[in-house]
Amino acid sequence: VPPMTEVAARRALLRFVASRCCYGSRAVGELAIRRLRQLGTYRYRLETFSESRSSAWVFEPFTKPGAAGPPGDAPLDPWDVEVRPPPLFRSHTRHCRVPGSALVRDCHRCHGHGRSKCRVCHGAGRMRCVTCKGSRRRLKQQKRCQLCSGTGWKRCNTCSGRGSKTCATCQGEKKLQHFKQLVIRWKNNVFEFVSEHHLNFPRELLSKVSGENIFKDENVVVYPIIDFPDPEISLASQRAIAEHSAAFATSSRILRQRQTIELIPITEVQCQYSGKPYLYYIYGLENEVHALDYPQRCCCGCTVV
Repeated sequence: VPPMTEVAARRALLRFVASRCCYGSRAVGELAIRRLRQLGTYRYRLETFSESRSSAWVFEPFTKPGAAGPPGDAPLDPWDVEVRPPPLFRSHTRHCRVPGSALVRDCHRCHGHGRSKCRVCHGAGRMRCVTCKGSRRRLKQQKRCQLCSGTGWKRCNTCSGRGSKTCATCQGEKKLQHFKQLVIRWKNNVFEFVSEHHLNFPRELLSKVSGENIFKDENVVVYPIIDFPDPEISLASQRAIAEHSAAFATSSRILRQRQTIELIPITEVQCQYSGKPYLYYIYGLENEVHALDYPQRCCCGCTVV
C-alpha cells in the first residue's frame, strides 16, 4: 500500500468536509500536519457458496389438451435434476419443474365445469333492487320503481345475469396440470472478521471500505490458515470454516469456498490547529476519513466557510 502523503491527507480531509453541511473548509488549510502515522489492520473473509433445494406440488390451468401424454416414469429426485448454476459466489433463486411429475386432473374448484357459482347472487343471476328493496314501488312516491322497471329485481352486475362466473382457479379450462416445482437457492454465505487495531476508531467503519488483498485461497473446500503473523486471523479462519461446515454440510451442498485476507491501511494524522493538538484518521484504499470533534463546524444547519 503506497504511504500516505501530506498532500493526500489534506485532500482527503477536504473531501470529507465538503460532504458535511455544517463543516467549514478554512480549517483544512490552517491545520499544521505534524506526523503521519502509518497503521493498518487485517480483514479475514470466508465465502461459502452453497446450494439448497426444495420441492412442492403446485398447479396451473391446463391449456394444451393435445400435449397430454401417458404417465411417464417416476419423477426425478430434486437433487437429480440437472440445472446450470449461476456464476460463483452470487446469490440467486430459480424455479423449475421436476421432469416426469406432471399430472392432469379435473379442476377441484369447479369440478371440471369451467365455471363456478356467483357468490354475489348465489347463482340466481339477479338481485333485489336496492332502490325499492323488492317492493316494486318507491316507498314515498308510491310510483313504479324505474330502476328495476317495477319488477323488484335487477340483473347481477358481477356475473352479468348468468348466475356463474369463469372459474378463477382453472380460468375456464376445466382441467389443471399438477406438477412438482423445484426451488433452487444458491447463496453466498459470508463470514467476516477484522483484527483488533487498538485505536479510537469504530471497527464497523472498516466493513465499508476495501483493502489490499494479500492472501487468497479458493477451492471446493478450503482449510484453516495457520501461523499467520496475526494470531487473531488464524483463529478466525478456524472458527469460520468450522461454523460454515456445521451449518451447510447437512442442509445443503457446498459448491465452492473462498477465503481472503486484506490489509486495510489506516493513517493517523497528527496535526495542530490554533495551538491545540488534533488528529483524524484516513482509512481504506478509498481514503475515507474519520474525524472526531472537527474544529470548524456549527449546529444550526448553515454552511461554514
